[in-house]
Amino acid sequence: MEFRRSVAQTARELGAKLWLLLAPAVACLVVSYFSSDIGIRQNAAVAGITFAALVVLIRALVFWADRGDRKRARNLQDLVGNDATPCFSTDELGVVLFLNAAAKERFSAEEGSTLASRLNDHFASPSSVLFRLQNRARNHGAAREDVVTRRGHTRLSVHALAPDRFLWRLEEFVERPQAGRGAEMLSLPMLVANKSGVVLFANDASRRLLGARPKRLDRVFNSPVLRSGEEVEVASADGPVRAILAEVTGAGDRREIYLLPVRERPDGTEMVADFENLPIALIKFRADGSMRSANAFARDLTKLGSDDLPVIHDLFEGLGRSVADWMDDVLAERVESAAEVMRLHREGSDVFVQVALRRIVDNGRPGVLAILQDATALKTLEAQFAQSQKMQAIGQLAGGIAHDFNNLLTAISGHCDLLLLRHNQNDPEYADLVQIHQNVNRAASLVGQLLAFSRKQTLKPEHIDLQDVLSDMTHLLNRLVGERVKLSLNHGTDLGMIRADKRQLEQVLMNLVVNARDAMTEGGVIRVETEALTLAKDMPRERVTLPAGAYSIIRVIDEGCGIKTDLLQKIFEPFVTTKGVGKGTGLGLSTVYGIVKQSGGFVFVESELGKGSTFTLYFPVNEPSADATLVSKKSAAVQLNKPGEGIVLLVEDEAPVRAFASRALRLRGYTVLEAENAEVALKMLEDRSLEVDVFVTDVVMPGMDGPAWVREALRERPDVRVVFVSGYAEDCLSENQARIPNSVFLPKPFSLNDLATVVQGQMVH
Repeated sequence: MEFRRSVAQTARELGAKLWLLLAPAVACLVVSYFSSDIGIRQNAAVAGITFAALVVLIRALVFWADRGDRKRARNLQDLVGNDATPCFSTDELGVVLFLNAAAKERFSAEEGSTLASRLNDHFASPSSVLFRLQNRARNHGAAREDVVTRRGHTRLSVHALAPDRFLWRLEEFVERPQAGRGAEMLSLPMLVANKSGVVLFANDASRRLLGARPKRLDRVFNSPVLRSGEEVEVASADGPVRAILAEVTGAGDRREIYLLPVRERPDGTEMVADFENLPIALIKFRADGSMRSANAFARDLTKLGSDDLPVIHDLFEGLGRSVADWMDDVLAERVESAAEVMRLHREGSDVFVQVALRRIVDNGRPGVLAILQDATALKTLEAQFAQSQKMQAIGQLAGGIAHDFNNLLTAISGHCDLLLLRHNQNDPEYADLVQIHQNVNRAASLVGQLLAFSRKQTLKPEHIDLQDVLSDMTHLLNRLVGERVKLSLNHGTDLGMIRADKRQLEQVLMNLVVNARDAMTEGGVIRVETEALTLAKDMPRERVTLPAGAYSIIRVIDEGCGIKTDLLQKIFEPFVTTKGVGKGTGLGLSTVYGIVKQSGGFVFVESELGKGSTFTLYFPVNEPSADATLVSKKSAAVQLNKPGEGIVLLVEDEAPVRAFASRALRLRGYTVLEAENAEVALKMLEDRSLEVDVFVTDVVMPGMDGPAWVREALRERPDVRVVFVSGYAEDCLSENQARIPNSVFLPKPFSLNDLATVVQGQMVH
């Protein structure tokens, strides 16, 4: 069927342009007749005959294509030719192919014109109505719709005769009462529209008001949503006119709209006494967002003067979306009235208010009533709670990744230690192995710092020399700053020892140097200075007081962009950063602050925009006692020099860690029994003849955990000593470990010497 339609349509189009084929046919035949060249004569004759044949073929196709229309027209003439109702036959483009006598008399239509053009003066938007009905007829076979015309009510129906042919009937009911009958006599402007907003009827009063017959409601009213009883603005011929709208629902989803023009009234800024003196902050806003009035309580809360009438988006901020859009949603009733906490839009203001919007109609005008409550204390508490939640999330994240990450670092570090045992300092690979080992240690320290900041790890302070720490870090710091930035180290004299965690202090220096490097995008010099200082008396500085005593000071000075004054008070808070998005986490300086404070020190910052920043760290001098030094050296000598003896049961579910630990202990002379989990270990211990001196076990394993199986094993072997190893923080084991005698904790990642030393320490006790 579709093929026949396309052939017929093509034939009709070519039939209208037959002269384009007929002209070359005649020309070719003339050339063949007069040409003296035999070849040209033959070719021209063939071409002329071909063109002539095409003309005949096209005429035949056109005749064949029109045969159906002629037959259909004869049938229609027999069927509706004498029908008193106007009837039309059209193709799918709306071109009239047939019309009966009633249609010719009523609409004066001629064949070839479109039906929409003939109905244009009879009702509104005939093209859209005809298109809608034709689509329905194509899908369902027939369709109809009642429309309001100038003469009254018309029922327009259509039937699909073929996929591309349609029969239309226009049945008019002039005697039916008009929509809005009697409205022409009203002095009030009155309109009748359908549900799509097309104006079907306008009385004389509305035509005078608007200056012409309107076609659509959106050309009459500024607001897309019309509500009965509210004031609207009408686009009249003389400019905008205010009117009260009244709408009545008519038959067939029609809307009868009446307008009551109103005189200009005062702007509504006056307030009644009750509104003014209510002990609740109330503000009225117009539909455009401008303030209409505010009572005394609201003016006190917002610090507005009696003559201040700002728009809503100039009064509040921090909603996360446009405040004006939120108000529009409330006005249009797209959202239910809800309360939001926003900040007052004032210079230097930290006042937050909870704002609830309600839609109101005041003297026919729609508007919004804002109810305000002071929420500054609530917002502060919310910020503190959010901060604690972030810290808790960091702690949970750190604890979750520490175990698996530390297992990986233990395997890397341990096997690196084993390789170092087979190489001396003259081997080419020795320096590379040392670099791997150092960087693994620093990676482990990063995990430890995150755990320490989240209060998930016990710190291990020791007596350290600042000059030794900085000397050891010189190479790494130079690598960190890159080629465009230079690093300058200046050591003071007579620096005392301090008590701190060495790895954490290294992390502090790395964070400060990296921040200084990032602040100097154009290059420059970072100066790291140390100084000995003795305070004879307490020295107040900023918000703290430094007690009198001896201090070792570290300064990190850069020539970078500096820090804004308003950020200086918050620079050590978590997630506060001056770097761009994706260039910093905001945890570096908060970690610095936490480490320094946990070490008993102080940290201060001085900065000026465009001139750089100076971070100053104060550490109290803490010299070790002679007895402590002697005990430490003696203990270390005993642990390092005594050969390994005894049997160790190693229980570790991570195969790489277990492989390294067993090789490390065997190298120190121990007999090592391996088990991949607690159940295998207990099975091995069922052999009473098996002697074990030390259990070395992971804490967290599939099935039974370390403390659980150790407690069960110690019932039969109470004299065996225990070494717990774990990538989690030590405090996760502290309570269980306290109930297990002769046990110690070794955190992952550990080195070969760390493991051997701890096991040897358990053996000698």
